[in-house]
Amino acid sequence: MSVRLPKYRHHKASGQALVLLNGRRIYLGTYNSPESQERYNRYIAQLVAPGLTVDESRTEQALTINALILRYYRYAKTYYVKNGQPTDEVYGIRASLSRLRKLYGNTLAKDFGPKAFKIVRESLIQEELSRTYINALMARIRRMFKWGVAEELLPPSIPQALENVAGLRKGRSKAVEGSPVQPLPDDILKATLPHLPPVLVDMLKVQRLTGCRPAEVCLVRPCDISRSQDVWKYVPESHKTEHYSHQRTIFIGPQAQNVLLKYLERDAQEYCFRPCDSEEQRRAAASATRITPVGHGNGRGDNRKKNPQRSAGDKYSSDSYRRAIHRACDKVFRHPELSLLKAAELSDVQKRELRQWQSEHRWSPNRLRHTAATEIRHSFGLEAAQVVLGHSGAKITEVYAERDFELAMKVAREIG
Repeated sequence: MSVRLPKYRHHKASGQALVLLNGRRIYLGTYNSPESQERYNRYIAQLVAPGLTVDESRTEQALTINALILRYYRYAKTYYVKNGQPTDEVYGIRASLSRLRKLYGNTLAKDFGPKAFKIVRESLIQEELSRTYINALMARIRRMFKWGVAEELLPPSIPQALENVAGLRKGRSKAVEGSPVQPLPDDILKATLPHLPPVLVDMLKVQRLTGCRPAEVCLVRPCDISRSQDVWKYVPESHKTEHYSHQRTIFIGPQAQNVLLKYLERDAQEYCFRPCDSEEQRRAAASATRITPVGHGNGRGDNRKKNPQRSAGDKYSSDSYRRAIHRACDKVFRHPELSLLKAAELSDVQKRELRQWQSEHRWSPNRLRHTAATEIRHSFGLEAAQVVLGHSGAKITEVYAERDFELAMKVAREIG
């Protein structure tokens, strides 16, 4: 049930902002000022988190959370970098710190404690974010305060106090429980392939056969593949756990080799799967099915922008790879009614319904890794799945490979 929250109001006589609660006026400071907006946001967050209050009476001059966030974010942009580009962790840090700043930006950093930490967490629950995502965001906030101690900006007591706030546990909070990533049925994969360009089809086949990560299939180059044995070995130029000094080797069997062969004749340093090749194939196909005779109307490429803001690059990223698959899913799994209407004809309610439908019927390439892991574990055991996936411990592999319940049932039949 939705709760009606008090509005941010303007008291014209005094020029202050205020909220009304049970007929009582609470003044927040100058109307439309950052401080009053922040106090209002914090007041609302406290309303939805009964029993959590913060002492705001201390006004000692010191580092504010805004200033701490600025320093830490500058550091994060230089630390969380791979191949000269910021990693996804930078965007995760920005997502967590923006929410902290909204509630406590002008608060003294040394005055931030466990209760304020819980209020921030409660505001994330009200956003209906998943429990695991909330825990990840809060862990990043803790990490910032630890960094502040290491830089001698804060006393050690602050991160120590925050460590005493346990993460959200399943079934012990109002946080939404996210759905675990499931293996992708092969029939769904086969239904999607006809709506993708050939380059992406081959990427999906290689990933399905090898169990590699989406980022790893995007980075395949001839120079990274050793073909001296019957099973090829692919060592990516970059991978997820390289900062832990882990070696990643991906084994390529005969079926995946057949898919890759036609991409290995190019320059050894070029990426095998390139968006520019995919775009060229698309243009060639459009030209081959042209109805207007050549020489009449637009010629191929003569109506393009001279300096387009975006153009097809020389490699896919994990994001562009996933977006291309989502576009294909939207073509395969159409809404029975709303997909027939133009965007301008949809009401806001229908747009939300369509977005929800698309979200539920889209799949992401990481599910292929789960599919491969489940298949390998079922046929060859947990250790084989661990080696193929490149995990340092079997516990991590459990996340990707479904437990072999058929084996457990067989044991129960014989000894149960």
